[in-house]
Parts: sequence; C-alpha cells; structure tokens
Amino acid sequence: MAPVFKNQRSHRRNDNKPVGGWGAVGREVIIDTSIARKTHIYRKTIMAPVFNDKRLHRRNINEPGHAHELTFSCYHGYPFLSRDRTCEWLIESIHKARKAVDFAVWAWVIMPEHVHLIVYPRYKVYDTAVIRRLIKEPVATKTIQYLKEHAPEWLPKITRMRGHKTEHHFWQSGGGYDRNVTDGTTLIKMIDYIHMNPVRRGLVEFAHEWKWSSAAWFRDMSDVPLMPDPIPSEWLMDTRLGP
Repeated sequence: MAPVFKNQRSHRRNDNKPVGGWGAVGREVIIDTSIARKTHIYRKTIMAPVFNDKRLHRRNINEPGHAHELTFSCYHGYPFLSRDRTCEWLIESIHKARKAVDFAVWAWVIMPEHVHLIVYPRYKVYDTAVIRRLIKEPVATKTIQYLKEHAPEWLPKITRMRGHKTEHHFWQSGGGYDRNVTDGTTLIKMIDYIHMNPVRRGLVEFAHEWKWSSAAWFRDMSDVPLMPDPIPSEWLMDTRLGP
C-alpha cells in the first residue's frame, strides 16, 4: 500500500486560504485508480476546483480552479527530444518553472517530437502562456547552442528568415495546444491518454516502461525523472475513483 501523505504543506496566498497541495485539514479518502493499479491514500485539499460542462480548446482561457493540458511540438516535427540530454534539460526547465510561478504538475509525457503536460496553476491570476514560455525558452536556448557547437549541419533545418533577421527554432511556432480541464472524469481520461502515447507509437509495450513519463509513478509510485504532484481528491469526486 502506498504511504499516507501527512506532512504536505498547503500553499497560502494573501487571503490566507490554502490552495493546492493537500491542505492542512481534511479527511482521508482511499482512491483505487485504474491508472494507478494500486491503492493510494490521499488527503483532501480544502479548496475545490471549479467544475462546469464547458469544453475549452485552443486559445488560452486562464480560469482559477482549472487545470490545463498543454501540448507543444518540436520545430517541423524533428525528434529533438529523442536524446536524453534534451529531455533532462526539459525536465529541469519544468521543475524551475513550477517553482517560479507555482503550478502543480499532475502528469506528463515527453515524446521524441512533442510534450504533454497536465498542470494546475495555484495562483488565482495566472497565464498559461507564461508557463509555456518559462518551460520552452531555456530548452531551446541550450539545444540551439549545442547544435551550433556539436552538430552545425542541423542549423539550416531549423533556420527561418523574418525580414532581415535570421531565427533558429527548436519549438514549432505558436502556443501549441491548451485545453482547460474542469472535471475529474475528463482528467483521468486525459492522463490515461497521454500515458499511452509511447504504447500507441510502439516504443514500449506498457506505459510504465517509458522513462520520460509519469506513468510509472501512477502505477506504483516509482521514482520518475519529474515527480508529479498528487491530485487532490476533490478532482475525483465526480468519478468512480472518488470516495
């Protein structure tokens, strides 16, 4: 059985209301999840997210209490993320970004040419465009510098002229895909879906075997390169996984 999370600190704002994390107060609930395949015991967080039936796609809609499924791709679909060093740079960047602007990472998968992240901003006022920028820019800078020094033959493939300015691109232009998530049923399906990406691609037989994913953590709480933040039980109240 997985351990009980007892000493998690709640995140506090100026209104002194705990937001995110597990909260300092709440009863325990047992969640036996299909994605975890084992019993996990979590503490309830105090603040419940906003639930509604609207499905929000494409453009940024920054609503307090919403989670976001973010997808962004490498320039022209090049498999820059097939190298461990690039994935490690990305993991480091995500970790720094979530500390800088205080968001939870609930699930993630890095594919050879694109990334899926499910994040939950803890601030009431936030901008997913800022989150994406903080994650993507450091990785692009490091990778382009690496290519200049070690693989200059790649530079023409990622070069684009904008007027008289020469630009090098690691990421595909545009904001990528940003879907708001407002209910637990959608969240669980989305986590299953992104974790199965490497299986559908034929890269592994089982989702937990893919190194660059949170799937192994959901299976048996194994260590993964980027440890996800536990999902508050309120997000599972509308699913069969809730109490």
